[in-house]
Amino acid sequence: MEIARFYNLSRNVGVQSPQTSPVSGTLRSNVRYLYHLSRTGTKGGNEGRRVLGRPERPCYDIDYFAFNGNKRNNVLYLVAIILFCISVATINVVGQDVNSMTKEERDAYFEKLKQASSADHKKMMDLLGIASIRQGANGNDPNAPNAANYDETKANPYPELPDALLLKSGKKVTSSKVWWSKRRPELIEEFDREIYGRVPANLPSVRWEVASKVNDTIEGIEVVTKKLVGRVDNSSYPSISVDIQVTLTTPASATAPVPVMMEFTFVRPPWFPAPANPPVGPTWQQQVLEKGWGYAIIVPSSIQADNGAGLNSGIIGLVNKGQTRKADDWGSLRAWAWGASRILDYLETDKAVNAKQVGIEGHSRYGKAAAVTMAYDQRFAIAYVSSSGEGGVKIHRRNYGELVENVAASSEYHWMAPNFIKYAGPLKWKDLPIDSHELVALCAPRPVFIGSGENGDGWCDPKGMFLAAVHAGPVYKLLGKKDLGAVEFPPVETTLISGDIAFRQHNGGHTPGPNWPTFLEFASRYFK
Repeated sequence: MEIARFYNLSRNVGVQSPQTSPVSGTLRSNVRYLYHLSRTGTKGGNEGRRVLGRPERPCYDIDYFAFNGNKRNNVLYLVAIILFCISVATINVVGQDVNSMTKEERDAYFEKLKQASSADHKKMMDLLGIASIRQGANGNDPNAPNAANYDETKANPYPELPDALLLKSGKKVTSSKVWWSKRRPELIEEFDREIYGRVPANLPSVRWEVASKVNDTIEGIEVVTKKLVGRVDNSSYPSISVDIQVTLTTPASATAPVPVMMEFTFVRPPWFPAPANPPVGPTWQQQVLEKGWGYAIIVPSSIQADNGAGLNSGIIGLVNKGQTRKADDWGSLRAWAWGASRILDYLETDKAVNAKQVGIEGHSRYGKAAAVTMAYDQRFAIAYVSSSGEGGVKIHRRNYGELVENVAASSEYHWMAPNFIKYAGPLKWKDLPIDSHELVALCAPRPVFIGSGENGDGWCDPKGMFLAAVHAGPVYKLLGKKDLGAVEFPPVETTLISGDIAFRQHNGGHTPGPNWPTFLEFASRYFK
């Protein structure tokens, strides 16, 4: 059976060398890789609603539903995930509809994408002069030699973090003036060069169109929904087109411009199996609307593909004219953040929106993107960064759950600048000139809410994210704001929202849902 083939591929736990294998050593990451390959473009899970002229509905990513410890249920859910990877309605990087292919065509297509990602990763390693990298953590098998560590006594091999308020000259930053004029630009340069990559200087313009505008009712609330398309100028390289897709929904009863929460969203086709235990209670969209705010849903893959094979397409491919990246070129996280900024450009022109009160939210890989967006674009007023883990606001120097080596492997390296790969070999985590607390610090003085789950969310290292919030505190205080107000990792369900940095770990799994009410309580201090 076709499903057996993909199941076998997903079970490959890193026996091949990192430069030739697209899998990173864990069942979870390998399933994610298959998922990435199936999402190189998007037709969308709401196509039926679009045809009917009705607004898109929220949907859930496979990451939202953490494995729950029941072996049978996990296997069944894994099967559903793999089926999803095969059948999701997407347009791939060369414009082919995966779902219209025969089994043989799909087999050949997935193999081609796997080889393309692996080949590009190998090119990056060659560019950096790296023969091999260290193996990532195995989050599936606790008896594996490279099993993920969840023992806090082993989590801090490099306990000393870079000082966010220490200039490269060795002088201490003691004023907001020096922070803005010297230290913040230093940090931006190091994040650009070593972690997320540089955004090209001369990017193409984006022309926004309102593709449709409809009145609808969501959970009893009358709304106006606009489907927006941002057409990126591709006159410099016409063979690549980029059309940014976003849906904006605002309360129909609003008499003044409203705050808007913008989300990087996973799109699930309607035929993807629903979870056995779907979330209960109001959706985050309903909660936002009930406060009189609006929301915008971004389709990130319309900006940049979520795989290495797609780096010669999307906005990165367009700017590079289909050529291979340089060592400090931007990756998908920075590209998605650029797309969010272009959406904010549009929102600044929409009279229904209070563009001074636009927040950004994302979960898992999109939690990483939300953090990057907030750090780089000071127009965003607030951020909800959910379960971002390694590559997001988890401390890179920590040995807990997912590691630098996982993100540097060929299934996830495309998120980052190629330079990031070198910290998985030959360099070590301690050689990074910056760490993730400084990413949070770049958000200052604007409010940031960092969230995670407990059961099944250890891979994201909740304490590592908490520590980033703690160590960003001195920058917030320097700028006249409040820090987190705690230094000891709190019990689950403890709410820390009295400062301008907030943190909460809910008792659920890998999902942002349970923290939305707390985030909205926090955000209500800033959005009126």
